[in-house]
Amino acid sequence: MYLLKQMKSYKFSIFSITLLLLVSFSSLAQDKKQLQEKREKLQKEIKQINLLLSKTKKDEKNVLSRLGDINKKIEVRQHLINTINKESSALSNEINVNKKKISSLNKQLKSLKREHANMVVQTYKTKNKQNSLLFLLSSESFTQAYKRMQYMRQFTDHRKKQAKKIAIKKELLVVLNDSLKVKKKTKDLLIAAKIKERKNVDSERVVQQELLNKVKKKEKKYISQIKKKQKAERNFEKQLTDLISGIIVKSNKKTGRKSKTLSLTPEAKKLASSFIASKGNLPHPVIKGYVSRYFGERPHEILKKIKVKSIGWHFITEENAKARSVFKGTVFAIMVDRKTKLKTILLQHGNYITTYKNLTTLLVKKGDKVTAKQNLGIIHTDQTTGKTKLAFSLMKNAVPQNPSGWLTK
Repeated sequence: MYLLKQMKSYKFSIFSITLLLLVSFSSLAQDKKQLQEKREKLQKEIKQINLLLSKTKKDEKNVLSRLGDINKKIEVRQHLINTINKESSALSNEINVNKKKISSLNKQLKSLKREHANMVVQTYKTKNKQNSLLFLLSSESFTQAYKRMQYMRQFTDHRKKQAKKIAIKKELLVVLNDSLKVKKKTKDLLIAAKIKERKNVDSERVVQQELLNKVKKKEKKYISQIKKKQKAERNFEKQLTDLISGIIVKSNKKTGRKSKTLSLTPEAKKLASSFIASKGNLPHPVIKGYVSRYFGERPHEILKKIKVKSIGWHFITEENAKARSVFKGTVFAIMVDRKTKLKTILLQHGNYITTYKNLTTLLVKKGDKVTAKQNLGIIHTDQTTGKTKLAFSLMKNAVPQNPSGWLTK
């Protein structure tokens, strides 16, 4: 009975330890996978930035634009270096866990081998069938004889199980040692990638400082340029909100409502609900590219004295790229800039409106029903900077919303 209890206790201990190790390994693997995905995404983003910005014209007119590009590169590279550091740290933790498990397994294996060796000796001593028979016949009662028979069977079974456990532990040790080699190699590759990115950041900081010196020499000139662009953006934003507000007033006149929100049909309400349900999973309005400006008000990335405000996100993409719808809807309105002749498309999704600014050729017209990811128009490429930029915004009625919580990460 004592032997049976010991075996059960041993099994429970092994199960508990294995369960704890599986939980810890699962958590580590999940964290490492997320970091790996983030690193790969950042590496892809850097490649896209380098590809898209290689056409930026390096002349006096584009000093601010080039400096913004360098700042963006450094920012993304720093995120990448931080991610590599975290991933490397996670790998170090895994390596340490592996080493501890290997050490523990080696101790368990030695203990199992000693126990197995003792059993082999004991079995050899009692191998003679006559000895086994005498052991049973010398019992004082039938009950004692039955218990002795059970003990002999348990002893034989336990010896076989011990031999199996030894074989399993040996196999597990081989797997863990192989895994350790792979993890160490991966860590070495991460360290090499980090060194490379640090060198890139150092070389880009040299260019950044050169451009900063140029900006400081003609700071007033560049402040004037930025303020001129800001004024044009504010005028557009006012035209946009006035247009939407005017359409809201017209829609409410038909129903006799006095409201600052769009009057919706049952079908439009259903579409709005579907749009809200897709929050956080809407596709980006461009297939390739990166975000050069985010929603809200913040100091200018170069000239901190000036604050920059944006009602949406600005995407830098490749030349001749097309803007695409982030959700199904109807072409609500089309705005045309008097000076540049560039167009802005407004799509209605119930009481939500998405806007796509800076288009040359349109692929849809007012009143058209569009599907998610449908191409709307070709994005304009600035001949001065060489950049192809789409200004995207999302409105609830006439109120701008932050796309961050809506578009897929």
